[in-house]
Amino acid sequence: MGYNIKIDAFEGPMDLLLHLINRLEIDIYDIPMADITEQYLGYIHTMQHLELDVASEYLVMAATLLAIKSKMLLPKHEDEQLIDEDGELFEEDPRDELVEKLLEYKKYKNAAEEFKGLEEERSLMFTKPPSDLSVYVKETENEKQELNISLYDMLGALQKLLRRQKIQKPLYTKVTKQEISIEKRMDEIMIELQSFKGKKSFFELFSQPVKEHIVITFMAVLELMKQNEIIVEQEDNFSEIMIAAKEGVEQVGSY
Repeated sequence: MGYNIKIDAFEGPMDLLLHLINRLEIDIYDIPMADITEQYLGYIHTMQHLELDVASEYLVMAATLLAIKSKMLLPKHEDEQLIDEDGELFEEDPRDELVEKLLEYKKYKNAAEEFKGLEEERSLMFTKPPSDLSVYVKETENEKQELNISLYDMLGALQKLLRRQKIQKPLYTKVTKQEISIEKRMDEIMIELQSFKGKKSFFELFSQPVKEHIVITFMAVLELMKQNEIIVEQEDNFSEIMIAAKEGVEQVGSY
């Protein structure tokens, strides 16, 4: 059977492009179109493999990247050359419009993050008289942690997993009468992490090379991250993602 799933955490194709540029440490003014297009399409294919609802804007951007890549491969004609203010000939770079949009998007993204920081800072200001806050100590301990792992990092890890599974053994789909829900898989993952009492590799959670199992496990991990039930860490770019149960989390079975 198919799983129709939509994740609202995506901020759009420009956000994905910026993520790839930062991750690959690319100069935004000199984007290697072959590399960035290949990486972008890899993420799109992963999203489609999970049967996520890929918005049309992502596909439009994919077409734009392919068009720019094609233009850069074609030979230049003299009638396509332009004249600058000093009267010298120059060739228009097909990437200029994309770079301009990326810089504009980055400017507003940074401004939004700054405003969000100011909002969070202002939310910490109170005007009520001092009072006994000991009853809130437990809530403070369970406060959500700031993760350095984004949804795109998780998708990148899933890409590696799918490549490994394809090399070792092709993915297969089997029809079963009993279907596992995301909630039940969340319980299973928490039991596995709590009994292990340490950090586990992201890849170790995918014990069955079955498409349904991979999709449900991936969605369960994302939901556990959202509910702040697990700790997800990655020391460096491209290093292995490690997952552990968060201390103080109540016994599983309540999802």
